Amino acid sequence: MVVMAGTIAFCALAVDDSPPAQAFFVREQPLPPGPRITPFLQYQAEQAWSEDNDRIKAWDAIQNERELLKTQSELRQKLLQMIGGLPEVKTDLRARVTGRIQMDGFTIEKLIFQSLPGVYVTALVYVPDDHSRKHPAVLVPAGHAADGKFHYQALSQRLVGRGYVVISWDPLGQGERSQFWDAAAGKSHYNLICGEHAVMGNLAYLAGANLARWEIWDGIRAVDYLLTRPDVDGERISITGTSGGGTQAALIAALDQRIKVAVPSCYISALPMRISNRIFADPDSDPEQDLFGMISNGVDHPGLLLLMYPRPVLVAAAVLDFFPIEGTRKTVREVRRLYERFAHGDRIALAEGYHAHQFSSENQEAALDFLDHFNQMPVGHGLPPAKELAGKTLQCTETGQVMLDYNDAKSLMSVIQEYYDEHKAESTRSLAKGYYGDRYNGVKDWKVSEYAGVPAGREQITWESVGIWSSGGVSIDRYMLHHSELLEMPLLHIHKSAADKRTVLLWFSESGKATAADWPEIKKYIDEGYDIVSFDFRGLGENRMPYTAVSPDDPALGALDFDHAYVNSISGVLANHVYNSLLIGRPYFLQMIEDAEIAGRFAHEKLGAKAAAVTAPGDGYTLASAIAETLPGIKLLPKSDARVLKWSEIVEQKRETWPIQYLLPSGAYVH
Repeated sequence: MVVMAGTIAFCALAVDDSPPAQAFFVREQPLPPGPRITPFLQYQAEQAWSEDNDRIKAWDAIQNERELLKTQSELRQKLLQMIGGLPEVKTDLRARVTGRIQMDGFTIEKLIFQSLPGVYVTALVYVPDDHSRKHPAVLVPAGHAADGKFHYQALSQRLVGRGYVVISWDPLGQGERSQFWDAAAGKSHYNLICGEHAVMGNLAYLAGANLARWEIWDGIRAVDYLLTRPDVDGERISITGTSGGGTQAALIAALDQRIKVAVPSCYISALPMRISNRIFADPDSDPEQDLFGMISNGVDHPGLLLLMYPRPVLVAAAVLDFFPIEGTRKTVREVRRLYERFAHGDRIALAEGYHAHQFSSENQEAALDFLDHFNQMPVGHGLPPAKELAGKTLQCTETGQVMLDYNDAKSLMSVIQEYYDEHKAESTRSLAKGYYGDRYNGVKDWKVSEYAGVPAGREQITWESVGIWSSGGVSIDRYMLHHSELLEMPLLHIHKSAADKRTVLLWFSESGKATAADWPEIKKYIDEGYDIVSFDFRGLGENRMPYTAVSPDDPALGALDFDHAYVNSISGVLANHVYNSLLIGRPYFLQMIEDAEIAGRFAHEKLGAKAAAVTAPGDGYTLASAIAETLPGIKLLPKSDARVLKWSEIVEQKRETWPIQYLLPSGAYVH
């Protein structure tokens, strides 16, 4: 009776053969605007927790220190694989001090060195005036601040005041190391907080690496530089940083055993707890935090800490941070149990401050005391005031940007392209092999049945008929599919009303299923003898969260209209879904192919018709081509105005932006 009423209502709206807009909507009411836990977001979180449970079970089975060290070695190899390895050769640092500033009790040296040929690192070195002995050293990687190292003067001065040689440097894409600097405008094309990271990091994924590879290498080379200094005790090197600097501190310490004590701040949590809140509280794309397979490979933040075992580590945390504090506590508890099991419980600690995202004074004091203790330094007391200098005073380069100062400076986009060129001969991949790998869900064998008001099973598709529009001999049957326990798929079956079942054409646009604006093209395929099955992918179309993620670092991105803000690759809801998918080891691009297979499975079992062809307009044609390449028995219908986006061309052309849903790790090697 409900379906019949819907049919009558739609027929009354039809005055010609063109369906009304309502005929293409499956949901009776659109999702209300605002942040919400959508079925897709809940699905991603459940996947993450399931993989986290697998890691915990494996860790619970560790019986002795030998097994722990074996686990640690496996984690190190996984981490290296996720970042694309590290450079094999340490080239000449060519370190050069471009200026010195005498302060009260210490000197600030302005340093430029090369971590790789043409990759210039701008750094400040804080040196105690006491030259009678060697000093322990501390690396302070800068967090997400547009002015990079300048932002961390107070911390650096407090460390040098306690007797440490301190090196603090600009990460790629920040401070004096913008990779997209517009000299005429005097600014970057993107924001210097996370914006440049997103552009570089997205390209690095395609090349089979991660932006973290080069950030870590900068830190490793900073250690190399410290070891060249006669005033540094190479057996007492530590690292601390907050936010993005906390990320770098954890990653660098995990892979460089020369670092003896680590204090990451405002970073360590539990990634399953970040699946949702990253959209609402911290939407900026920051690929170095989202290593492909970081959760599914059993690494996550506990794995990073375990890679520091048995070295001392203090985790500094903010109770009101967007890195969930309960995740921090959970992670530290898990790793502490292993430290304690093997008599090293005194080497791991947690400092909490009741505040938002910052390296607070109370946490800094705890960090300095921890560093003093494990570096055999006299324990200091309190935090003396710092005399912060203007950025221009501390500038290492003449122009304020290494890319302007040095004719031989290489942009990281070029370095990523070179990385791809070095690996492309040995690393060809098959899209189908990636899709049908160990994370394939077995859709081809899923059962299809009518929806009974309860969630679908893990390997089940249930369908719910929600209305029919019919006019001029054409019908649009509207369905909601439920699958994978939590996910929903709005789907349309568009066909001639009186015709026998015919060949099914899967049709969609880059935004999802067909709309009233697509009717002329849809009608053309109907007249050519096809039934059309058109559907919304997870996270697109009617499955979109009706919410604009507003970046605190770049509010202009939130001022975009909803359609463009949603898919923005610098700070958008879809980008966060894409990165979540990377963490759990199943790229969003492959999940879209899975959605096409689910729609085809439904067509075969419920409609009695085989999905034999696929096509899409505009940017959707790339996905249509991938579906035809991957799913057996489906051919690609050519379109004269369509072009397949090739990942290799994106890398070779160093393209800065492209549809974020097409982010496929190592995609440049797919042929």
